[in-house]
Amino acid sequence: MSEKKTVAVLGASADRSKFSNKAVRAYVAQGWDVYPVNPRGGEMENLRVFASLDEIPVPIDRVSVYLPPAIGIKLLGAVKAVNPGEFFVNPGAESAELVEEAKKLGLDPIVACSIVAIGTTPGAFSDG
Repeated sequence: MSEKKTVAVLGASADRSKFSNKAVRAYVAQGWDVYPVNPRGGEMENLRVFASLDEIPVPIDRVSVYLPPAIGIKLLGAVKAVNPGEFFVNPGAESAELVEEAKKLGLDPIVACSIVAIGTTPGAFSDG
């Protein structure tokens, strides 16, 4: 039996109308081990929220970013440090500068919706 894949959702929000929350729910529904990351910490969708990537106690297969580019670019070093197999930069989180900087760090940014990439759509998850 294969191990579950792990994903860190950077910029996870408890607001169910936000795409980062829908991503958390989508990954859970697809059987991933999900690690929401938000500096506020706490809990969302019955999961512990980690204040930073370096607090996650397991290797991460994928990092999916839902942050404004100006914030996301500051966290690229932390993304690099967890050495994810995949690094998704979701719509609204991308900028030419962020993508260029990620490549300089040796990350291979995938600029696409990570929810669609796992075979579902954000619309499958209600705002309520």
